[in-house]
Amino acid sequence: MGKRRAPELYRAPFPLYTVKIHPKTGLIITAGGGGASKTGIKNGVHFLSLELVGGGHCATLVHTHETDTRATMNMALCDDVIAAGQDGNCSLMRFSQCSPKQTNKSAAKDGAREEGSARRRAGKGKNEGGGDAPKIKEDSSQISVEDIGTVQGDLSPQDPCVKCVCFSADLTLLLSGGADGYVRVWELPLMKEKLNFKAHKDELEDINISPDKKHIVTVGRDFECSVWSGDQLAMGLCWYENMPKIAEKTYRYKSCRFAKVEDQKDALRLYTVQIPHKRDRRPPPCYITKWDGRAFLPLLTKPCGNEVISCLTVSDSGTFLGLGTVTGSVAIYIAFSLQKLYYIQESHGIVVTDLTFLPDTSKSQAIKGDNEVVMLSVAVDSRCQMHAVANRRMFPLWLVLIFCGLMVVGVILLLQSLFPGFL
Repeated sequence: MGKRRAPELYRAPFPLYTVKIHPKTGLIITAGGGGASKTGIKNGVHFLSLELVGGGHCATLVHTHETDTRATMNMALCDDVIAAGQDGNCSLMRFSQCSPKQTNKSAAKDGAREEGSARRRAGKGKNEGGGDAPKIKEDSSQISVEDIGTVQGDLSPQDPCVKCVCFSADLTLLLSGGADGYVRVWELPLMKEKLNFKAHKDELEDINISPDKKHIVTVGRDFECSVWSGDQLAMGLCWYENMPKIAEKTYRYKSCRFAKVEDQKDALRLYTVQIPHKRDRRPPPCYITKWDGRAFLPLLTKPCGNEVISCLTVSDSGTFLGLGTVTGSVAIYIAFSLQKLYYIQESHGIVVTDLTFLPDTSKSQAIKGDNEVVMLSVAVDSRCQMHAVANRRMFPLWLVLIFCGLMVVGVILLLQSLFPGFL
């Protein structure tokens, strides 16, 4: 019997490194590629339409945007703007959905401009292969993507690489972390540089900003997880101070995410993942830590398996955490208790590179179907998979009380029949 795998939504022609879901349209945006090496593997951003058909989910490719020799390694989404970490740069792209009429008008204009050159190339304006060009369905909307700018996010002398990007909650700031250990912050929409500071001695692994923009949390390969107020170091986090069996520098931080707390408007949480610094034949467990997101005090730490964690995500409501591993496994945890809710071992054939939950919007609720939570994962194996947890059946309180009452009456009647003088 083969290994259990989650349903496969889409398989790209290149390795996938990042995935996001646009809240307004429900489009899945995933990207990756083979980089600058001349292996024939393309680089691009793919837009997928996700639908619920007959109780099952399916994804359809609706647009492909090629990125030349630049593979997109990480990505953030701000309304209709995509920030993509590509080599040492952070590239900005704006996408939009066009109606069929707009698409036809644009195509007509482009055709008029290119008609002369087309005739020169093909003689009579027909395809060289003899067939007609594929037609776009008139009843389907089209995606258009334009490159709107590039900023340099890493100044490493060799192999520059933007390791992580994110937007602030109010979509006014763009942050990036590079292999040179620097954090760079730009003001939107003018892309004016606001901050530029050395955050870690080694390359950054992850970066996140609090909803009120008061604190930036950075994770580096130098064993540090730092909290910044602007460009000033506020504090360094120490997750193992209440765990005497763990020695210093046996673990390093991998990921960090701020999250809301369901039903607590003013509460804020920070989640971090810690992985072993060295790999042994008998690997020690990885850990998740839940922090108070304002005082930055550790609230709860729990092990999350012996597979090395590669990525972390949090649902919009802050209810669920998603974890991917370097061996291709995928898990969903309950954020409150850090209890495992869902797990598939080696669902992907190789390292899971990114995860995202369906956003809490009316558009996504219709797609979610009869599931409590739905998460997507992508990996270097070029697959995009769906992970769903069905709604747990719960009985209303009034029905439980009636059942308990009937149980009591039944017990009394049974005792009365066995012992006539019982009552």
